[in-house]
Amino acid sequence: MEPIQTSLKKYMKDAGWEDALERVQQTVLNDTRVSGWLDENGKALNEDAIAQGRTALLEYKNSWRNCDRCPGLANCPNPMPGYQPELYPEHGQIQMRYHPCPLQIASDRQKQQESLVKSLYVSEEFKKASFENMEIDDTDDTRATALATALEFEREANPGENGQGLYLHGMFGVGKTYLIAAIANALAERKIQSLLVYAPEFFREMRQAVGEGNVSEKIDAVKRVPVLMLDDIGAETMSNWIRDDVLGAILQYRMTAKLPTIFTSNWDYEELEDHLSYSNKGGEERMKAKRIMERIRPFTKQLYLSGRNRRET
Repeated sequence: MEPIQTSLKKYMKDAGWEDALERVQQTVLNDTRVSGWLDENGKALNEDAIAQGRTALLEYKNSWRNCDRCPGLANCPNPMPGYQPELYPEHGQIQMRYHPCPLQIASDRQKQQESLVKSLYVSEEFKKASFENMEIDDTDDTRATALATALEFEREANPGENGQGLYLHGMFGVGKTYLIAAIANALAERKIQSLLVYAPEFFREMRQAVGEGNVSEKIDAVKRVPVLMLDDIGAETMSNWIRDDVLGAILQYRMTAKLPTIFTSNWDYEELEDHLSYSNKGGEERMKAKRIMERIRPFTKQLYLSGRNRRET
């Protein structure tokens, strides 16, 4: 009686499977990434190791093909969605491991920030904000100037290398938040992460965090983001602790790390400095207010946005 392995080999040969496998293996070996990796690591491998590792090489090739044609994180077809493969030699054999891709890393970071900072200020309206939909009034140069400056910032933003941000001020409802949300959406197209935070709510959360014991975590989640957007700064009177140990700590870190910050406010620079000099317990602290402004004024470009109150229409 013929052994089962002999019968199986004969069947595979008759069915043309050996030729098909050979063609697949050759296609894998001709892949640019695979051949490049083998050129770099071939000295640590022999022919048997390469033959035994062809399944890993095929998965490596196919996974990177999926990444090159990335359909987005939600539709990732890789064996481990959101992860990219890496080959490495170990004990003369081809091994493979997976690492999170940039989209997965950004998603994980965003989830972490959302869990730590509940005051993320992104309503459905602002999720769709775009420069194209920004209203421009031919009789109002401030809006055209603000839009042009916002576009320039988005094009040139380089967190870690250039820490210059924007300071957008104007009356209620003129579109300050909409404009910075449009910047955030445009930055996302460039794979630059940003965080838009409604400042008064964030500061209220920080006061609550004292009792929860996670003040440092919340500050870290905000201060390290590539582009931070603090919306409606100066809308409420701050305590000395919020001004000096929370806002001051965030701005000090970002100044040193060259991470741009964008502010919106009803106040201009001088008015905000005057506002910051008063605490919720009364009294006046001009020097401490100046210290905060020294972390805002030199690192932002001030823009005035005028127009009608769009919340009333």
